[in-house]
Amino acid sequence: MLATAAAAATEPMIPALIRPLLDGSFVEKDPHSIRLMPILLVTVFIVRGIAGFIGSVAMSWIAHRVVMDLRKALFNKLLTLPTRYFDDHSAGHLLSRLTYDVTQVMNATTEALIVLVKDGLSVIGLLGWMLYLNWKLSLMALLIVPGVALIVRAVSRRLRRLSRNLQELMGDFTHVVDEVLQGHKVIKIFGGQDYERERFHHVNNRVRQFNMKLVAAAEASGPLVQLLAVLALGAVIYFASLQSAADQITVGGFVSLFGAMAMLLSPIKRLTKINEQLQRGLAGAETIFALLDEPPERDEGTRTLGRARGEVRFQNLSHRYQNDSAEVIQDLSLEVRPGETIALVGPSGSGKTTLMALLPRFYEPLSGDILLDGVPVRDLRLADLRANIAYVSQDIVLFNDTVAANIAYGSGVPASEAEIIQAAEHAQAMDFIRELPQGLQTLIGENGARLSGGQRQRIAIARALLKNAPILILDEATSALDTQSERKVQQALDTLRQGRTAFVIAHRLSTIENADRIVVLDRGRIAEIGHHAELLARNGLYASLYRLQAEGVNATKLQNK
Repeated sequence: MLATAAAAATEPMIPALIRPLLDGSFVEKDPHSIRLMPILLVTVFIVRGIAGFIGSVAMSWIAHRVVMDLRKALFNKLLTLPTRYFDDHSAGHLLSRLTYDVTQVMNATTEALIVLVKDGLSVIGLLGWMLYLNWKLSLMALLIVPGVALIVRAVSRRLRRLSRNLQELMGDFTHVVDEVLQGHKVIKIFGGQDYERERFHHVNNRVRQFNMKLVAAAEASGPLVQLLAVLALGAVIYFASLQSAADQITVGGFVSLFGAMAMLLSPIKRLTKINEQLQRGLAGAETIFALLDEPPERDEGTRTLGRARGEVRFQNLSHRYQNDSAEVIQDLSLEVRPGETIALVGPSGSGKTTLMALLPRFYEPLSGDILLDGVPVRDLRLADLRANIAYVSQDIVLFNDTVAANIAYGSGVPASEAEIIQAAEHAQAMDFIRELPQGLQTLIGENGARLSGGQRQRIAIARALLKNAPILILDEATSALDTQSERKVQQALDTLRQGRTAFVIAHRLSTIENADRIVVLDRGRIAEIGHHAELLARNGLYASLYRLQAEGVNATKLQNK
């Protein structure tokens, strides 16, 4: 700021040197002025160059640090937001906050702020010099200020509104691109290229249109302000000429005043043009700080917990998703003993996955309690609660890292290679890992793109095995495995479940016949509880589901024959 102010201070020095240069050197023929003025002019421009360089570089350094800090704060906020926030906001819009919106703030804190400080101080200095030279003529020039203020105010409102709309469109733009990148296989197999091209063209063209509206609004203010300034300049020249004719102003004073007014045009023009960047930056700051102000997921628990025994109780539990009228879980109560394996079955939409999402507090229940070892989970610190749970979902999430890093992810302590190999062996994953180019150190690509579905699932199971948590949640953990691999993994899971509380969500009922208890859910309520043989004998919902699957399997076998 000091360097920028120093550079701005050199602006009024130039017209200030013109008066003694003309009056002393050319009119009065003063030898001292003839020698001194060129040296002073060169000195002013040297100071101007050095100060301008330092100011611009330092301001850019600050701006990039601001951007880094904003992105860090946004990323840290994303890590703490509740699951429902991600349900309500697309990944494209959130990515746009970290990329496009932050960049707009950076532009406002670099180019716009430098221009605002430097040219603002230059205008003040030039106006001050003009008032010193001839306050009457200078006040005449200041008559344009109200008109300039009205123009800037009107343009600012439109720019802010357009900038907000453009940010939403950039979120849509990123969202469309993200969906194409994630769903390229579906697009190809279903021939959706033309549809996606049209969708992308629409949002891309909308972004172009709003950018052009922004440019048009920003550019309209410049000529209007300059027109007012030139009108004032013409009036000042006319009345200055009258004063000169009456010997009320010298040649040097007139040229110095005229030069100061002419030099005002450029900074005024730049100041009006930065309004676009400022409004973009302010609109970007609104969305950024709105995200930063989002409340994090509730972590009000104060009680700590070591390794849990694994006793879980659901008491009168009910849950409804936001904006949904129907309850997904309705007054559900269930007691699970330590080390017990509970299989959750039922038709699609019966609440199996939702119930398991409530246990690690991905969502807060509408009513009722969940107790772990007799302690309500809401009273536990989230880190302690989740450290006792290993989770394998049907939607496998892997990271663009090595196989070893994905298996060891989140284990809490650095895992040795031997422990990683042991977990992979139990998950029946080492057979294919050994065949990879670099074995455990092979990069698997984004979300395991270089692996098959079954291989990805076994990596996820190995990750859960290595965590060695007392509570396991297996949501269709073997759905992507072939029959032979499924049998091996099922044996490993049977061994893993010993001494641990396990919740197994399964649509393939043949995989949970050995569960300690099978809980059948229907529309968020418990319809039946019992062992496999007991439930079949009851001839209820479980038996109906089992028969339907058996008929489907037999039909598939006949077709294969």
